[in-house]
Amino acid sequence: MLVLCVIIALVTAIPLLFVIGYTVSIGWDAAWRLIVRPRVGELLVNTTELMLGCMTLCAVLGTATAWLVHRTNLPGRKVWHVLLAAPLAIPAFVTSFGWVSVTGAVEGYGGALLIVTLSYYPLVYLPVAAILQGLDPALEESAHSLGLGSWVVFARVVLPQLRPAVLGGSLLVGLHLLAEFGALQMLRFPTFTTAIYDQYRSAYDAQAANMLAGVLVAFCAVLLLADLRLRGRRRYARLGSGTARIAPPARLGPWSAPALLAVLGLVVLALGIPLGSLVRWLLVGASTAFPLATLAQTAATALGLGLMAGLLTTLCALPVAWLSVRYRGRMSGALERSTYVGNALPGIVVALALVAVSIQLVRPAYQTTALLLTAYVIMFLPRALVSVRAAIAQAQPVLDDVAHSLGAGTISRMRRVTLPLIAPGVGAGAALVFLAVVTELTATLLLSPTGTHTLATQFWSEVRDVDYGAAAPYAALMVLISAPATYLLTTTARRST
Repeated sequence: MLVLCVIIALVTAIPLLFVIGYTVSIGWDAAWRLIVRPRVGELLVNTTELMLGCMTLCAVLGTATAWLVHRTNLPGRKVWHVLLAAPLAIPAFVTSFGWVSVTGAVEGYGGALLIVTLSYYPLVYLPVAAILQGLDPALEESAHSLGLGSWVVFARVVLPQLRPAVLGGSLLVGLHLLAEFGALQMLRFPTFTTAIYDQYRSAYDAQAANMLAGVLVAFCAVLLLADLRLRGRRRYARLGSGTARIAPPARLGPWSAPALLAVLGLVVLALGIPLGSLVRWLLVGASTAFPLATLAQTAATALGLGLMAGLLTTLCALPVAWLSVRYRGRMSGALERSTYVGNALPGIVVALALVAVSIQLVRPAYQTTALLLTAYVIMFLPRALVSVRAAIAQAQPVLDDVAHSLGAGTISRMRRVTLPLIAPGVGAGAALVFLAVVTELTATLLLSPTGTHTLATQFWSEVRDVDYGAAAPYAALMVLISAPATYLLTTTARRST
C-alpha cells in the first residue's frame, strides 16, 4: 500500500516538478525579477482577499445551513437539503454567466466573492451535514445536564466534532478557488489563475506564467500547513457501547420565519438567478440554436469522461486515505498532503506539464484520453480524498479487529465490514469528481484528443464570442448531467449516520 501511495503521489507531483524545473532552467535571478513586480503584488492581494473571504463565508454558510436543516425543526428539511446542495450542479462559470447577463454590477471583488461563495459553499455543507446526522446526542445531553446553555453546548461540544468536515470542506474551497478560471475571467477580477492564462494565451510568456504558478504552489503549501495545524491528531470515531441515537430536532420557535427566509434567500441567489437567466436565454435569445447532433456528441463525451475519471480518481484516493487514517505518521501525512498540490494549480499548468512529459518521455500518450484522465486525477484527487478520508476516520477500527478475531481474511473484512461503512464517503467523493470533470474547462481544451469536444469547451467557445444564446443549450445540458450526481451527494449525506 505504501508503494502504491508513493506512485500516486509522484504522478500528482508532475505539475510541481514541471514548475520547479522551469524555474531552475531560467536561473534564480531571472525568476526573482519575474516575481518581484507590481503586477504580482496586485494579484497577490486579489487572490488572498478572495480566498480568505470565500473560505470564511463558505464555512459559516455551510455549517449554519447544515445545522438548520439537520438539527432543527425547520419546515421542509428534506427539500431544503436537496436545494442547498444543488449549486454543485451548476458550474461556477455558468453561475457567472447567469449573473453577468442580468447585471454588470457583479464585476469586481464584491461580485466575485458573492458568486464563488454561492458556488462553493456546498463543499462545506455536505460533509458537515453528514457528520451532524451521525453525532450521538449523549455528549450534548451530558453538557446540558451540567447547566450549560444551548449556544455554549454547540460551541464546546458540537463544533469540535465538526472540525474534520469544516476544515476539509474549507480546504477544498480554498484549493478550488486558487485554480478557478472561467468564473473570474467573466467577472473581470484578476487573480493568479487568470493572469497565467493570459500570459500563455496572449503573450506566450511561459517564464512569467510559470513563476506565477510557483506562487500558487506556495499558496497551496500555506493552506495545507494550516490544515495540518488545525486538524491535530484527535480521533472522532465513537467508542461507547451500544448504537448512536438520532438527536431530536431543536425547536426554532419564533426564529422559524427568519430561518426560512434566510435559507430561501440563499437558494434564490445560488439557484434562482443563474437558472432563471439560463431559461431566459434559451427561450428568447436571438442567437439561440439547438444543434442536436453536436449537443448529443458533446454530452456523451462529457458523461463518459466524468464516469471514468470518477472511478479512477476514487480508486487512487482509497489507499492514500486508508494509509493516512489507519497508519498515522510523518510518511503517510506527507504522502496525503502531496496529493493536494495539483488541485492548487490551474488546469492550464497541469495540462502543459503533462504535454511536456508526454512529448519527452512517453510520446504515444500525447493527445490521448489516458493523458486527459491523468490530468483529471491530478487536479481532482483531493475532492475524493477528503470525502473518503472523513468516512474512514468515522469507521471504528475495532470492528475490523473483531472480524479478524473471528477468522475473517483481509478481503472478507474489507468487503463485509469496511466497505459498507465507508461506502457513503466513497460515493460522495466519486460524485464530486464527476461534477468537476463534466464542467472542467482549461485542461480539457489543451489535452483532449483532436476533434474531441465537451459541453464546457463548446460553451466557452460560444461565450468567448459573446454568443450567449448559442452557449445556453450547452450550459443547460451541463446542469442536467450534473444534477443526478448532486442528488447522489444529498442521499449519501442522509445515509452517513
